[in-house]
Amino acid sequence: MKPTTQWSYREYVPPMYNRGDIYVCRLAPERTSFSVDWYNIEGEKTYTIKYSKENEDNWSEVTIQSSLQEQTSAEIGNLEEETDYVFYIGTPNGKKSAIRLVRTGFSEGTTVNYFHPRDNYYAFSGRYLCSPSIVRHPNGSLLASMDVFEGNRPQNLTLLFESKDNGQTWHHISDIFPSFWGRLFIHKGELYLISVSTEYGDLLIGKSTDGGRTFCQPTVIFRGGCKCDENGIHKNPQPVVRYNHRLWNTLEWGSWKKGGHSQMVVSIDEDADLLKAENWLLSEPVPYNENWKGTAKGKSAGILEGCAVIGPDNKLYVISRYEIRNCEPSYGLAIVFKVDDRNPEAPLEFKRTMKFDGNHSKFIIKRDEKTGMYYSIIARIKDKENNDARNICSLVKSPDLVTWTLVKDIWNYEDSPKAKVGFQYVDWFIEGDDILMLSRTAMNDAHSFHDSNYSKFFVVKDFRQI
Repeated sequence: MKPTTQWSYREYVPPMYNRGDIYVCRLAPERTSFSVDWYNIEGEKTYTIKYSKENEDNWSEVTIQSSLQEQTSAEIGNLEEETDYVFYIGTPNGKKSAIRLVRTGFSEGTTVNYFHPRDNYYAFSGRYLCSPSIVRHPNGSLLASMDVFEGNRPQNLTLLFESKDNGQTWHHISDIFPSFWGRLFIHKGELYLISVSTEYGDLLIGKSTDGGRTFCQPTVIFRGGCKCDENGIHKNPQPVVRYNHRLWNTLEWGSWKKGGHSQMVVSIDEDADLLKAENWLLSEPVPYNENWKGTAKGKSAGILEGCAVIGPDNKLYVISRYEIRNCEPSYGLAIVFKVDDRNPEAPLEFKRTMKFDGNHSKFIIKRDEKTGMYYSIIARIKDKENNDARNICSLVKSPDLVTWTLVKDIWNYEDSPKAKVGFQYVDWFIEGDDILMLSRTAMNDAHSFHDSNYSKFFVVKDFRQI
C-alpha cells in the first residue's frame, strides 16, 4: 500500500472493504426507469446489467457496449412504478459490481445523485445524502457536492459531481475523504473545499486546480473533538463571504450530546495563502443565552448553522438557526449577531431576534446585487402543530433583514406525510435572472424526512418577476 498524497480519489474504498470490482458512482431513478453510471475497467468494452425486483429471483439483463471512455451511463426502463429493484453490473471476464438497490418513483427536480436508504454501499460513512453545496466553476461547469451520513456512523465521505450542460445531466468526478459538512467555493479563480473530517471533527481546507477531479492534501485549520458525543466543530455548507478584505465563514463549537452549540466565525485575509493554517483566525465561541432580549420562553436547544451576510448598513452579521420547538413561540425566530471585523478573534455580539419562518432548518441568506433585496430558500413552517416539518420549500425575501415575505412555494407537500418528505439545507446562487439551487431531498419512501435519499438540482426562472 502506498501513502496518501491527496484528499480525493476516483473511488475511495477503505482497506479490506469489499465493494465489488466495478464502481457504481451514480444512480438516478425516475417513475418507471433508473439511470446508472459506473467507471469502466481498463480494456473492458462489454457490460451486462442484471436486475430484478427486490426479494424476487426473476432476473432480466441488458448488455451495454461501452466506448472505453472513463465512465459509462445506461438506463433501464419499462419498470413498475414505486418499486424496489436490485441490480449489478458484470463483464464477460467475471468482474462484478456490488449488488445495489434503487426505487422507481417520482421526485421533484433533476437528480444529481440518489442513494437507497437500505443500501450499504457506503456503510463505512453512512446511508443518506446530506450537505448540498453548488458552485459555478470558472471553466463553465456546475459542481455539486454532498456527503454520506447516518447517526452514530463515521460520516466522513463527500461525493463530487459535475454538469457541463447547466444542470441537465450530472456525472461523478471524485470522492473526497475524510470530508463532512463541506462547502465548495471559488477564490481568485481556484476551487476550494472547506469542511470537517467527520462530525465534530477537524476543520479542513483543500484546493483543486483541475476542476474538482483531484484535491491536494487538506490543511488542518483547527482541531475538533472527532466524536459525536464530545464537543467539537459543527459546520454546514454556508457561503464564504468576502468582506473588508477578508473571507468569512461560519461554524459552531459544541455538540448535541453536550448541550448545544456556540456560534463562531473563521476568517482569513483575502490575499493570504488559504492553505496555511497560521493565516486563519477563529472568533471566540458564543453560547446561547436565554436572557437575550426577544428570545423564546422555555427550554431551547439553542443556536447553530449561522449564515454570514452583509447587512443594509454595510456591517457583517451572522444570522443563526434557532431551535425553539418546545418554547413559546414554537417557531418563527432567528438570532442575529454582529461580527467585529476589526478584531476577527472577538466573540460575536448578540444584536436581536428576527422573525423568520425557516428557523428550524439550515438556511442561506443572500443579497441580490441587482435590486438590494435579500432572499432565502427555507423549509417554511406554517403553524405550531407542524413546527418540525420540512415539506414546504419556499423562496422568501426581505428589504432590510427585518421583515420577510413569501415570494412563492417552490415545492409544497404539506399534504404529504411530514415524517417522510423533506426539502432542506438548500444551497443556491443567483445567476442572471435565475436562481440555481441544490436540495437535500427526501421523497419516494425515504427513511425519514431528515434521512434524505436524493440530491436534487432545480432552477427558479426569472425569480425577480415572481
